[in-house]
Amino acid sequence: MSEAVLTTKPSLPAGAVQHSSTTPAPSARAARTGLRSPWGRRTDGAHPPAPPRPPRRMPRKAVARAPLTRTQLLVQSSLSLFAVVLLGFLANVTVLSQLQHVISQQQLRATLAEQLAAGSAPVSEGTVDNVLLSDGDPVAWIEIPALGVDEVVVEGTSSGTLTKGPGHRRDTVLPGQVGISVLMGRAYAYGGPFGTIQALSPGETLSVITGQGEHIYRVLGVRYAGDPTVAYTAGTSRLVLETARGGPFMPTGVVRVDAELVSEVKPYGARQTTWATLAAEDRELASDPSTVWALVFALQFLVLAEVAAVYALHRFGAAKTWVVFVPVLLLGGLLVADQITRLLPNLL
Repeated sequence: MSEAVLTTKPSLPAGAVQHSSTTPAPSARAARTGLRSPWGRRTDGAHPPAPPRPPRRMPRKAVARAPLTRTQLLVQSSLSLFAVVLLGFLANVTVLSQLQHVISQQQLRATLAEQLAAGSAPVSEGTVDNVLLSDGDPVAWIEIPALGVDEVVVEGTSSGTLTKGPGHRRDTVLPGQVGISVLMGRAYAYGGPFGTIQALSPGETLSVITGQGEHIYRVLGVRYAGDPTVAYTAGTSRLVLETARGGPFMPTGVVRVDAELVSEVKPYGARQTTWATLAAEDRELASDPSTVWALVFALQFLVLAEVAAVYALHRFGAAKTWVVFVPVLLLGGLLVADQITRLLPNLL
């Protein structure tokens, strides 16, 4: 009888777990939960792993703020007032002044057209009833085709008057009459009707309509400070256009355009105002302090509105305060800005 050969497996140490040599055994936790085993294989093949949950955020605690002191309230209110006035000023000179100029010109155009048709347009410093013309009354109609200028000219040249359009200086004759007539206009704000007159070249023509008819002028040249004055010949009619030169709202001087009448010369009308009696606010680059009282009332209105807004903010909350007081504060800012604009030089 042949002897059988027996093979035995080597014994394992105590506590060791025997695994297959081909397929690793999944852990019991992986089999129960369906998670991947350490070798990257899914244990049950049925359910994907659950997505991780975001960390739980703790509710943020409200931070109690200390009430503002009187000094802080004063500083806050002052900065708010300054911001409102600045915003109103920028809106006034860039947008609202242009709109105001357009509306004024439409009204003046209708008035002057009616006077011309009725033959009652002024030919002197007074009306047909010998009543002194008021500042802002229409006296002429100027057209400069090369610049696209089509404006009604009013009597007077103060800062407040020139918000309506170009103005006629009271101490000079009306356009078309014997002598020298001076028209002044703004360069930037309120339509800036004379903002490009320095672009006029000698020989170009312009026309002015008054109660004495239409007058045609030919440009002689442009003058700046220090340039010699063009000699005036007695018995002729000369027109001088004036505006500010320099950057926007930063005048460095006055620019003048001289033009001579090439149509029939008309006799001049009576003048009560002379250069010696001409008001200071009617001269070149002068401000108009006559409406300072209006600026004081506008500032008072704005300050009262700001105080009421601060009270409402603490009493009724921010939402209701903004709805009620934003229009009021903007209105106050615009009123103040309009009066401040009138204090600026009249040719800006």
